[in-house]
This record gives sequence, structure tokens and C-alpha cells, in this order.
Amino acid sequence: MDHVLSIADNYIFTPYVYPTSWPEDGALRQIITLWVLTNLGAELLYMGFGALSFYYVFDHKLMKHPYFIKNQVRQEIQLGMTAIFWMTFPTVALFFWEVRGHSKLYDNISESSLGWPGVFLSIAGFLFFTDMCIYWIHRCMHHKKIYKHLHKQHHIFKIPTPFASHAFHPLDGFLQSLPYHVYPFIFPLHKMVYLSLFIFVNIWTISIHDGDNRIPGPQIWMINGAAHHVDHHLFFNYNYGQYFTLWDKLGGSYRYPSALLQKGPHDHIRKLMKEAAQSQ
Repeated sequence: MDHVLSIADNYIFTPYVYPTSWPEDGALRQIITLWVLTNLGAELLYMGFGALSFYYVFDHKLMKHPYFIKNQVRQEIQLGMTAIFWMTFPTVALFFWEVRGHSKLYDNISESSLGWPGVFLSIAGFLFFTDMCIYWIHRCMHHKKIYKHLHKQHHIFKIPTPFASHAFHPLDGFLQSLPYHVYPFIFPLHKMVYLSLFIFVNIWTISIHDGDNRIPGPQIWMINGAAHHVDHHLFFNYNYGQYFTLWDKLGGSYRYPSALLQKGPHDHIRKLMKEAAQSQ
């Protein structure tokens, strides 16, 4: 985040916002700026890519499903925007710690002992590590003593739209995002790769809520896509994973997507429409 902070300071905050008495490396100024950038960036990512997915990918026929609740899209957006606002506070604390040089983030490829191969290994490591951690955090959120206090808000939406992607209780959302921020404190990671991965995971989270089930056949056993995640919303105790199906298979919580067995929400809608046409 120090690159983003530097660019924002150079072009916006130093010339137009802060008084000259506030140095750019001042802790309070950095915290305030990071909060503004994180909150604004996360809200724009959520609303921007959520809207694109909702209008161009999401099948609006799903809104006719019996489980689709009244004013659902508005509720999803309200909960998502509120969650992001509160989640940014602890997130900024971690970003601030990174900016102050306490992580293992680095600027130049030459700083990695493995060079470019190390960059690609770090991406694979990030995906594996975060998928593993999120699986167990997510599964813990379904424990009966925790679920009703935190994760239940997200499961109100049994037929989610892309706007449900960030519609969490703020603590639930932050805990599930924590692995992304912890990784660079444990393992080396290029700063621009980290920023790119942070954007990627937000887009991925939107994509698994968009109801689009087009994953190439051979990859359906490995990639946790929208078809898997919709079944998680419908059947509760299955498909907790974020990107992959590995941990669900190891943890005994894998469910082959009902949508690929012609028993998913789209099929239910087609059945209802057919019955309605026959009754006329």
C-alpha cells in the first residue's frame, strides 16, 4: 500500500488536502489517508464490479426463484456497504503496519532470492495459504455457537446476486479476509503482486456469487466456482472453499454442484415457468 499512498499524497493529499505542517510520513496522516483510500477503493471495487456482474453476467430470471427475498438487492448492497465501512478500520491497522516496513513485502524482483520463479511461487503460495485458512475460518463460522451471531446475515440470501459477495457482518467479513493480510507478514511477496492479488480476491468473491456456472468440465472438480458456492448458500454445510475444492474434499464437505445435475436454481425456475405456461 505504500505505492498507493505515495501516489495519492503526490497528486492529491499533499497539494490539495493536508496543511504543510503535516509531514507525509506522519503516523496520524498515514492512518487517515490509508483509511480513506482503503474505504473508497473497496467500495468502488464492490459496487463497480458488482454492478458489471449483476447487469451483464447474473441471470435475472433467478430473481423469480421462491427463495429470492423481497428487496434483496437493496438489502445486499446496504449490508455490503456497511460491512466494508467497518472492516476498513482493522484492515487499515494492518496496512499501516505494512507501510511502516514490518511485513515481508519487497519492491524489486532482484530482492527475491528466487527471482521471477519466486514471484510465481509466491502467487501459488498465496492462493494455497488463503484458500486453506478461509476454508477453516468459514467452516468455524458455521458452528452453531458462532453462526447466529455473525455468519447468518450472509446466509439470508439463499439465491445470491453479485452484491451478496460482501454482504457480511463486518467481523465475519474481516476474519475471512485476514489470511490475505497475514500472508505477507509470513512469506515474501512483491508489493505490486500483493496489490493485484488483493483486487483479484475481491473480484473472485463477486464472481462466485454471480450464479454463472460456466466452468470448463475437467476443472469443475478443482475450481470452486459459482455453481459450488450457490449450493453452499442453499444446502449450508457444503463447499466452504474460496478458490479450490481441495479442502472441502479433505474435510468431507464437498458437494458436486446441483446446477450441473439439472437440479439447480436455474432448473427450478425453468420448471416453474413451464408449469405456469401449461396452466394457462
